[in-house]
Amino acid sequence: MTDASLHALAHEAGLAVTWRDNDGRSNTVGAGTLRAVLGAMGFPAGSEAAIAESRAELARRARALPPVLTLTVGPEGAAVPGAAVGDPWRLELEDGSMREGRLEAGWSGEARLPALDAPGWHRLELGHGEVRLAAAPARCVGLREGWRGWGLAAQLYALRRAGDRGVGDHGALAALGEAAARHGADCIAVSPQHALFAADPQRFGPYAPSSRLFLNPLYADPGLVFADAEPTPGDDGALVDWPAVSARSLAAFRALHARHRDDPRVAAFRARAGQPLEDHARFEALHAWHVAKEPTRCDWRCWRPELRDPRSRAVEAFAHAHAEEVGFHAFLQFLADASLAEAQRRLRAAGMAIGLISDLAVGADPAGSQAWSAPGQILTGVSVGAPPDGFSPRGQDWGLTAFSPTALRQTGFAGFLGVLRAALEHAGGVRIDHVMGLARLWLIPPGAAPHEGVYVRYPLDDLLRLIALESWRHGAIVIGEDLGTVPEGLRERLEAAGILGMRVLWFERDAEGGFLAPAHWTRQAVAMTTTHDLPTVAGWWAGRDIDWRRRLGLFPDPAASERARQERARDRIALWQAMCRSGAAAGAAPEPEDPPLDAALRHVGAAASALALLPLEDACALAEQPNLPGTVEGHPNWRRRLPGEAAGLLDDAGTRARLAAFAATRQARDRC
Repeated sequence: MTDASLHALAHEAGLAVTWRDNDGRSNTVGAGTLRAVLGAMGFPAGSEAAIAESRAELARRARALPPVLTLTVGPEGAAVPGAAVGDPWRLELEDGSMREGRLEAGWSGEARLPALDAPGWHRLELGHGEVRLAAAPARCVGLREGWRGWGLAAQLYALRRAGDRGVGDHGALAALGEAAARHGADCIAVSPQHALFAADPQRFGPYAPSSRLFLNPLYADPGLVFADAEPTPGDDGALVDWPAVSARSLAAFRALHARHRDDPRVAAFRARAGQPLEDHARFEALHAWHVAKEPTRCDWRCWRPELRDPRSRAVEAFAHAHAEEVGFHAFLQFLADASLAEAQRRLRAAGMAIGLISDLAVGADPAGSQAWSAPGQILTGVSVGAPPDGFSPRGQDWGLTAFSPTALRQTGFAGFLGVLRAALEHAGGVRIDHVMGLARLWLIPPGAAPHEGVYVRYPLDDLLRLIALESWRHGAIVIGEDLGTVPEGLRERLEAAGILGMRVLWFERDAEGGFLAPAHWTRQAVAMTTTHDLPTVAGWWAGRDIDWRRRLGLFPDPAASERARQERARDRIALWQAMCRSGAAAGAAPEPEDPPLDAALRHVGAAASALALLPLEDACALAEQPNLPGTVEGHPNWRRRLPGEAAGLLDDAGTRARLAAFAATRQARDRC
């Protein structure tokens, strides 16, 4: 087997045989990595014969008519695989009207559908088959020209309300949103609400979900759904005790289920959600059974073979024998969905222009519901991560799985559309985590180090069109988390598609490393002081993140810790000077223990960006960040709660003043 044939297959399958690191050095991917990732994608490469067969299969797929064609509404139309110029076509538009004609010749002689002026999901009939046509507007729903809104960013679990179960929920979210609207906020952006593992509450990281199709029921507030729901007060501590919250919540929800299992709304929801919900509910019941009966086989990949297939007779028999438990997990999804819908209704009723902005994680746990339910859509045997960079010199392995890029096309993008629509169902916007994954993902074979991965190309054009179409259908804005190593030209592509980028204070630097003036921040973006993975303003100024990393041994040696402190001292001076130049601050720079929070908020609030988000941790002048990347033990990731109830949190005098200053800078920009 030659490197040339292996590299040819890799290129045709969308793998980058070479990649350039953060220092500009070119690296060649090893043959073992290429074979492993190609195998995970369904293209064996263990011999010359296998490579030839895989290349032939790729060529066959390229010629075949896919289940879904995408095009952008406008003058270009779309190429139609497997068709000939002059072939007849008939198009049934989403509104029921009909059009017909013959395929035209493109620049390269390919058969093309003529230009289309009607966005929507249409049905295209051809002589050699039928396909769904996703006709997308050129851009996602945008913010009004010249408009500069603002909102808050919240970790949902961190919110409080009277009688909560020891964790934030949709009732607390509604209360916070109504309070924020009174201060003039346009939206609340929240951490992911994806379904986790009900039977294993120790797995509470929101970015490693069991399924991105469904919700974490621990966030449901039954009081928003059922009049007879009674409070189940929980621990009022500073940290969420996830196992205790889970036990308390599930007990209360079982009592509700016993009273409301026959509610027609539950049946209607279950019918509307269809097979994906049944699969998820069955997985939850099966997973709980294994946790109780066979705890060494909790990962579905270790279940008996007949239970690994969601369509098997064994799974059907289990679901029949445990219908009550399956029904309970379906009820949990109804409860979470209904209470989230009510929270968004209240945010919009309070006057918010956008309301809720949801968060769509980049991948899912390979041991979770979504991987079990639709294995043909998911890459198995590899994990998603990131190559070495300045923040992670060894690279990162996130332990997540993602959609197979080849399966996306073969299945009509069903998996991607499912998670995108789920994120937009009860929201006025969505933040797509690690938006670079629309173009490429770094995949790591089992047993390999993070730096031994490979970039795999995704169908960016198709995905951008589908995002624009669903944004238009839901009337929702789209934000892309474009922090980190961004492929050349991707930000321009995202901007052209109407996807807002993210601009974070700590990273907005000029070519010399100084902090960029807010007037020069990107217009089509969301300005933020910080994110959940980065220090708060108070924490950054005092070096709390450096303290944590030193305490937990995340620096390679004491000298590295000292260098980080010296660099932070220089950055404090540089930031203070930038804030003075922008008019947000004046005088001498304060000491590390006296963070210039008001100045930082005025500086970010004055950004030219169309939208600005203020994390609640900065609104409340807190020093600790929600998550410290690279840690599992030692730091209370995804557990810290806010200091007061959501309904009154913003009424604190200091918080109220900070919100007023932040809002005033946005309004001042509006008058410019």
